[in-house]
Amino acid sequence: MSEFIPPAKPIIGDDERAAVDRVMRSGMVAQGPEVAAFETEFSAHFVPGRPSVAVNSGTAGLHLGLLAVGLGPGDEVIVPSFTFAATGNSVALTGATPVFVDIEPDTFSLDPVAVEAAITSKTRGIMPVHLYGHPARMHELQAIATKHGVALYEDAAQAHGAMLDGRPVGSFGAFAMFSLYPTKNMTSGEGGMVTAASEEIARKVRLLRNQGMERQYENEIIGFNARMTDIHAAIGRVQLTKVDAWTKTRQANAAFLNANLQGVTVPPVVDGAVHVYHQYTIRVPEGRDGFVAALKAEHNVGAGVYYPIPNHRLPSLAPYAPGLDLPETEKAAREVVSLPVHPSLTQDDLERIVTAVNTVVKAGV
Repeated sequence: MSEFIPPAKPIIGDDERAAVDRVMRSGMVAQGPEVAAFETEFSAHFVPGRPSVAVNSGTAGLHLGLLAVGLGPGDEVIVPSFTFAATGNSVALTGATPVFVDIEPDTFSLDPVAVEAAITSKTRGIMPVHLYGHPARMHELQAIATKHGVALYEDAAQAHGAMLDGRPVGSFGAFAMFSLYPTKNMTSGEGGMVTAASEEIARKVRLLRNQGMERQYENEIIGFNARMTDIHAAIGRVQLTKVDAWTKTRQANAAFLNANLQGVTVPPVVDGAVHVYHQYTIRVPEGRDGFVAALKAEHNVGAGVYYPIPNHRLPSLAPYAPGLDLPETEKAAREVVSLPVHPSLTQDDLERIVTAVNTVVKAGV
């Protein structure tokens, strides 16, 4: 059988290794000049005009961002249930309450109608997820937030470079978080980046990530150790020079699958949106799990299911959502499959993926 095609694959090469070696030789491996340079370069690349703050994970970025805008006990934040648990976790970690609402089927992100219906006197913010690399309905959500006097935050963990009507994701909310986990569109090995609408919010995140201090031993607030190391930042700086080319490859690979897959629902892209295809997510209306198993067993093609259990049904987060009914979320959790489109794929790989999917669909597995 042909070599296994993984659903996702980090790309780490000689340039990244050389950057790490350079930092190791310098003797300055903790947060230092590499982190500062990475923050400046990340802002210029993805969210011009907004300060960026590097942290040690995407989850830390969400948590610290929410703390920086003053979220706490008694507050509510509206979030999707169809996402990785870090979204809801980050709200709960502040002492606030995540309020789960349904998604729309096209973008897999918050349904604006459902969001407006969920707003209460305790609502402090709305936090959409730009899931799979497709921007959420930011114009509609911004209008709702403005109408009700609440804030907008962004979980942009999977959406480096995604845009809506020419505006980059990460530039809409009071803050946004981009993940730098190994399988994201770019990585620092592990880490996250918080982009902020104001220097005030950015400074608060800097304090929170570093034990509450900007100057050594002058602790201003209670904080954490959520710093990024210079080793990780050096990797991220190299990846930043490559991510645009990788995104174009992801988009080209997605276009090839769109044109050749049969019998499945390929990812729609709404008008004005630039999809960066962190995941290429199709829908398989019947027998999704058997479909995934057959791809691997019969064709050695990997596929991922992101996410099979909605947040509001997880034991950790279900107490926040007793008796909640989210039909589009439940349907997506039953149907979604993410196929490989990562930049390391060859044309032969893409043709194998198409053949595998079309064969399995035709067989009715």
